[in-house]
Amino acid sequence: MNGAHALLRTLVANGVDTCFTNPGTSEMHFVAALDDVPEMRPILALFEGVATGAADGYGRMAGRPAATLLHLGPGLGNGLANLHNARRARTPIVNIVGDHATYHQALDAPLASDIVGVARNVSRWIRESKGPETVGADAAEAISEARRGGVATLILPADASWSEGAQPGPEAIAHVGFISFADEVELAVKALRSGEPTALLLGGKALTERGLLAASRVAQATGAKLLCETFPARLVRGAGLPAVERLGYLAEFAVAQLQGLRNLVLVDAKEPVSFFAYPNLPSELAPEGCEIRDLVADGVLAEAALEALADALGAPADGAVRTPAARPDRPSGALNPETIANAIGALLPEGAIVSDEANTAGLFVSGATAGAPRHDWLTLTGGAIGQGMPVATGAAVACPDRKVLNLQADGSAMYTIQSLWTQARENLDVTTIIFDNRSYAILSLELSRVGARTDGNAADLFDISRPPLDFVSLARGMGVDGTRAETADELVRALEHALSEPGPHLIDAILPARL
Repeated sequence: MNGAHALLRTLVANGVDTCFTNPGTSEMHFVAALDDVPEMRPILALFEGVATGAADGYGRMAGRPAATLLHLGPGLGNGLANLHNARRARTPIVNIVGDHATYHQALDAPLASDIVGVARNVSRWIRESKGPETVGADAAEAISEARRGGVATLILPADASWSEGAQPGPEAIAHVGFISFADEVELAVKALRSGEPTALLLGGKALTERGLLAASRVAQATGAKLLCETFPARLVRGAGLPAVERLGYLAEFAVAQLQGLRNLVLVDAKEPVSFFAYPNLPSELAPEGCEIRDLVADGVLAEAALEALADALGAPADGAVRTPAARPDRPSGALNPETIANAIGALLPEGAIVSDEANTAGLFVSGATAGAPRHDWLTLTGGAIGQGMPVATGAAVACPDRKVLNLQADGSAMYTIQSLWTQARENLDVTTIIFDNRSYAILSLELSRVGARTDGNAADLFDISRPPLDFVSLARGMGVDGTRAETADELVRALEHALSEPGPHLIDAILPARL
């Protein structure tokens, strides 16, 4: 058995049965071995950033890793932005990167690079297989590390892949987390019973149904404020679930939300900081003197820790406050961010998965969907744009029985527009709404926030209307049904049609420019 076969057999034996890839010469023996391992589903992307982002979306929804297969350092570099987002989301990914044969590496061939150095930025674990005899064990360890929450990068030299003498690796270790959080619960109880203003800040595994119900019990029993991270990896929300207030993106808003707090209890979340540094604004957002503590050090136990905290406080088992079912009316008339939001809120189906990269134009969508049927919300965890379309692609692979709705800003859509081709090739049930305002609107906002200004040609850098992007033609050119909507009525009809049929669709929602 060669190394490629051993690697594939180890992956599928441990439940890693989907591989998003754009392979090259060094990975050809892995590709050939796929013929003999039909349990592995290979999915082709036309750009590595689509492959890595799809693996992120898959892992967030499946709760287990997919694999990627990337070509040498440049292929890894092309996929780096969405691996960064995956790292921030703590998504399990087995990231396989091909390399030159070991004896060829010293020759500095044109595609040679420092793969370890590139991978270090996004990986919780890195290993280079030295030969076929280690590939199986290395793969099993990579799976174990990915399950802990993050990107595990396995570098596979071509000769380790093609050489004989390999064996499948052992069963990968399941990550179950630490077993005790009693001391942390006791400290949190003291803070919550202190009578001082206190908040829970939820992230990661705390944002499941189980975690939200327990957190709401705590909030109702103590009067604590209930917040979640600005960009959660996966937030379960909608009618019948407790509502949680997301921390604001703008530092000023987040400071206002946290104002007056004396205690902040983190639950699988990090201490809140500003996305960027701004003149005369704080970088650390909690108020001075606020005591910040972790409820649980390991996100795997976030739900159990919240339940233990609720029980320790004597919170009633049925004490959670659930969001009532409510939808906005179907909008009519002009198309603007608010009417787009209302159309989505009116039509969002039960069990939908929303991949949200609407950015500035999506301001109203969260409120309009709060009482919609239960759904999952996936956000731009690491801030590296070009995530929304690939994440939607991977989520649809992980959950083929659920509708996926991609809310997509026009500028960031062009980073990974090739996702549409993969959606068409795999017949994935993804509907993409392009929030088309023909500008990098966020940059216009940030220009003033950092204290800079332009009255001249520099402002043209934020304008993407010249020449205009024809998203309908782009979609159709990649095999996806495309429709243009210029009024709220047209959007409602187009969205109803897209959600009523399986397969990928794109709706280009034309907004007033430079919102």
